[in-house]
Amino acid sequence: MATPPHLASQLAVNVLDAHSLLAAFGVLGVGVVLFAETGLLIGFFLPGDSLLFTAGLLCTGRSDSGVHLSLGPLLVAAAVGALAGAQCGFLLGRKAGGALLARSRSAKLREGAQRAEELLERYGHAKAIVLARFIPVVRTVLNPLAGALEVPARTFTLWQVTGGLVWSLGVTLAGYALRSSIPNIDRYLLPVIALIVVVSLLPLAAEVLRSRRAARETR
Repeated sequence: MATPPHLASQLAVNVLDAHSLLAAFGVLGVGVVLFAETGLLIGFFLPGDSLLFTAGLLCTGRSDSGVHLSLGPLLVAAAVGALAGAQCGFLLGRKAGGALLARSRSAKLREGAQRAEELLERYGHAKAIVLARFIPVVRTVLNPLAGALEVPARTFTLWQVTGGLVWSLGVTLAGYALRSSIPNIDRYLLPVIALIVVVSLLPLAAEVLRSRRAARETR
């Protein structure tokens, strides 16, 4: 029996590619991906920044890519996924403690946990929770780590909501604004997404260089 075209496209989705996710699942996919990326350790590899930006790009007018999204539902899905995911990660960390991270065999996750802990020590709870939203992998592990370190629930909730709204809505609206100001920008979707991925990795690269410099100075 032949597979329906829409089902075949969902089965063939590339979870590492923002456009493929949006083409297969639309706005609902944004909420699910953000929930997994910010709430479940297994979602650390998902493309949160590029997904939000690409979704914003595809919200204005007609798109050559064939994907059309509505801005209002997109913003709601992005905010709900980001906020619910972070709170879920915090509660899992509070319940399971450091065992969640200790069991992971991923070097990338362990490195992200180290960066998250450094952020908490260097900047304090409020600033670290907000900053982590803009650093891939770190935004995945900081939430359960904050729970394991017994960051006060009220403090965590206040600042994860603040950071989550600024990140999810800000990146989405940035893509929307760029699409509105530059006609046919979706023709250059791949280079734009690549640029967003590079920019999103800059804070993490800066933290790595800073840590290595500090380590050399203490020798």
